Amino acid sequence: MSETSSTKKTVLYNLHVELGAKMVPFAGYDMPVQYPDGILNEHLQTRQSAGLFDVSHMGQVVISGENPAEIIETLIPGDIQALSAGEMRYSFLTNNQGGILDDLIVTRRENDLFVVVNAACKEQDIALLADGLAGKAEVTELTDRALVALQGPKAAEVLARYGPEVATMSFMNYREVEIDGVPCFVTRSGYTGEDGFEISIPNGEAEAICRKLLSESEVKPIGLGARDSLRLEAGLCLYGHDLNETTTPISAGLIWAISKRRREGGGFPGADVIQADIANKPAMKRVGILPEGRAPAREHTVITDEAGNAIGEITSGGFSPSLGIPIAMGYVPLDFSAVGTKINLLVRGKSRPAVVAKMPFVEQRYYRG
Repeated sequence: MSETSSTKKTVLYNLHVELGAKMVPFAGYDMPVQYPDGILNEHLQTRQSAGLFDVSHMGQVVISGENPAEIIETLIPGDIQALSAGEMRYSFLTNNQGGILDDLIVTRRENDLFVVVNAACKEQDIALLADGLAGKAEVTELTDRALVALQGPKAAEVLARYGPEVATMSFMNYREVEIDGVPCFVTRSGYTGEDGFEISIPNGEAEAICRKLLSESEVKPIGLGARDSLRLEAGLCLYGHDLNETTTPISAGLIWAISKRRREGGGFPGADVIQADIANKPAMKRVGILPEGRAPAREHTVITDEAGNAIGEITSGGFSPSLGIPIAMGYVPLDFSAVGTKINLLVRGKSRPAVVAKMPFVEQRYYRG
């Protein structure tokens, strides 16, 4: 366990320590990277049954005003006006160069928007939203709520014991549910590729609810290590690694998150750059990569063509517990982006063969009703 005076703690910190977590500084917080079972077992637990993650370090924000769905579209390319109350959308804040400042999830509620942003970008995002929407909408950070994710094929069965109505929710939908009598914001979502939920809980009740969920035989606590390997297998981007201020949504393979109306109408920062990327195709593209052998190719590993010329870089890489092989994501020129293209990776100073692969590496198992 490590603890530093400069890092914050989530409301579940003492529970993590009690459960034997190895704590590490992450995005300004002391967070559990793994528990005694280890990352490999935690990963497989989530794929096979259910795992509980503390994601309280992320930002929870409410945007209210006369028409927040219309107003927020001046800052993001997501089609929020098309959402009905209780529906959610993945989107991103963009800069004037079409780069991604952060990715986020926007939920349209009856009278406002509920937005979840990444921990590392939280302060920047909230300031950007507040400045960009000043005089048009009110931006309020919810500092009195914890956020946990219950993920895996048994997640719905477990959570329905405490809030039966969650069983009928579909992927990317929101509902206010009493979980064991406590009013919670529940979304059928997550970042593992599995079915599951994210649950926003009042701080005072968060530990008690987590203890009850962990008392169920199907559930074990999961740390940041397995969270990373799970999202990599699912082909999901991690901000600051696979996405950054110089990455456009089109080069990242996220055009699906921009509706036809928003592609054509623009009206968000960097729209002209993104529209040009759509029309002309971007110079680089995010791809899946399967290295040969057993050695993982980590972030910043140089990608070369077969002649040894540097053409790109790995942005996420590691070992896949589900497949038993190394997997990675990275950016390559369009000419090298077709599935099956042979490339090389400079791993520990040696050139090792690899191939461009289809993503996700494992099947995404979201529940769509």
